[in-house]
Amino acid sequence: MTSPQTSPAGTTSGPVALDLGADVVTLTRQLCDIESVSRDEQRIADAVQTALEALGHLTVTRLGNTVVARTDLGRAERVVLAGHLDTVPVNGNFPSRLDEEAGILHGLGTCDMKGGDAVILRLAATVPEPVRDVTFVLYEAEEIEEEHNGLKMVAEQRPDLLEADFAILMEPSNAGVEAGCQGTLRVDVRTTGERAHSARSWKGVNAIHGAADILARLNAYEARRPVIDGLEYHEGLNAVAIRGGVAGNVVPDECVVEVNFRFAPDRSTDDAQAFVHDFFEGYDVTLTDLGAAAMPGLDRPAAKEFVAAVGGGVAPKFGWTDVARFTALGVPAVNYGPGDPLFAHKADEHVPVAEIEHCERALHSWLTGATGDAERAGA
Repeated sequence: MTSPQTSPAGTTSGPVALDLGADVVTLTRQLCDIESVSRDEQRIADAVQTALEALGHLTVTRLGNTVVARTDLGRAERVVLAGHLDTVPVNGNFPSRLDEEAGILHGLGTCDMKGGDAVILRLAATVPEPVRDVTFVLYEAEEIEEEHNGLKMVAEQRPDLLEADFAILMEPSNAGVEAGCQGTLRVDVRTTGERAHSARSWKGVNAIHGAADILARLNAYEARRPVIDGLEYHEGLNAVAIRGGVAGNVVPDECVVEVNFRFAPDRSTDDAQAFVHDFFEGYDVTLTDLGAAAMPGLDRPAAKEFVAAVGGGVAPKFGWTDVARFTALGVPAVNYGPGDPLFAHKADEHVPVAEIEHCERALHSWLTGATGDAERAGA
């Protein structure tokens, strides 16, 4: 039976309090029931800051609506646990709704990614003496233009706060490890012609017809599938839009094919741009968007122990995430969080309760050394 329970945090516009002593599912609901559409994260950031500052074992720093909390125990390793606080706009899915019988939590942000945020906050509260120092980052504006991204802001203004040996971004990944991420590049590939009246088309040159070769090249493209750290990545080169035409009786003099290239982590952004320019040799190619890929970094000790703690399975990340920002800082990173990313941004966004609980247990074991102790005892 679906439970129409009232929001644990309430949905009023005033200040709210988070209960870090509550179970992780209740805490997820508290976070979800604070509306925090991108650029409107002050209330949730205030609640997170207040809750973390009440924990005496953490040093808390706030930049804008991004909150960073750190242990400082002098451990040999430091790891980052990061999650964004913002959501896409409300779509008839606020506040949250718990279906207890099915074990599903519905609502905006449940999957992307307040379930992961709740895990971060629970760990901050319940693991005061982790075996490795931890930096907890809850940041703003991930769902909109890069210029507003809170993790980007911290990296630019206080990169020292993100120094670490390993990072985990709690993006939804079905509670499994997805290592690194693809890079993304978009270009406009342009053809030109000469305008003419369509009744006398032979007097002009049709730029849209000229795009046929561009599409033929894309259709013949064979994806590269490199293996990196034992993971097979799959590149993709696709036309995602086409623009052209002047009027119904005019032969067009310009056509633009927008192409997206998703490239594997072993390519730099320079390599990716060079590949695309070579692929479309002979055409006017203009770069419109570029995001670096991220290497898996599974050879690091912290990464190896983390993978073992959460079950040992690893998949490549198909898509771009903020793990790339950590890679740019020299910190290998993975995606790991509750929820199926296919339901992110959808009206029926939801997350299995069991996945939120599993992620909390696995990370708790990893941060307390319980997994390592068990492995040593078994040996």
